Amino acid sequence: MALVPYEEGAGWGARQLHSPSATYRFASHTIRLKQDWRRLGVAAVVWDAAVVLCAYLEMGGIDLRDQSVIELGAGTGLLGIVATLLDILLYRLGAHVTITDRAAALEFLESNVQANLPSELRPRAVVKELTWGKDLGNFPPGAFDFILGADIVYLEETFAELLQTLEHLCSEQTVILLSCRIRYERDHKFLKMLRGRFSVYEVHYDSSKDVHIYKAQRGSRKDDF
Repeated sequence: MALVPYEEGAGWGARQLHSPSATYRFASHTIRLKQDWRRLGVAAVVWDAAVVLCAYLEMGGIDLRDQSVIELGAGTGLLGIVATLLDILLYRLGAHVTITDRAAALEFLESNVQANLPSELRPRAVVKELTWGKDLGNFPPGAFDFILGADIVYLEETFAELLQTLEHLCSEQTVILLSCRIRYERDHKFLKMLRGRFSVYEVHYDSSKDVHIYKAQRGSRKDDF
């Protein structure tokens, strides 16, 4: 799941995370998400990294036409929902978005996705279980054009499984976009591990939220968005 360290009693931020809902405006749609901190913890609240990556996608510099997109550690589903809505808003061609998380979060995730996509778009967004390193047989290797992740770099013991999952899902053309805060030394360790297997570039930094977006691809291509 999209988990990050969190302290109770952190003022306004804590109240926001403990709110039963969160509302955003992306892709000319109002997106209303349920949150459920009490039952699912940090997997069921919206984090700044997801909001920043949604805004980055909305800038329109990424061509999603007829592309296959997968989100890892989706949590509330905000990023996958926005990717689905943006594809239709900008291109009106059939990209398909697979929105994934571990089994415990799927019912909650599915409810947010269904509530925020018009009925005609729901077939384009599939909610599916994916525990990193364990459910890879359910996903064809190299089948995705874009892999998205927001605040999924958090637990060092998951790094190897996350890298294994990225490698399985990637073809030579796949673009990975990871949005995150760099909080701890272990976050730098993950980036070093990622650079050992992919070409990695920082393509955006939101100073107001202290969130970085990294692009990763196989090989040594130098082109950035």
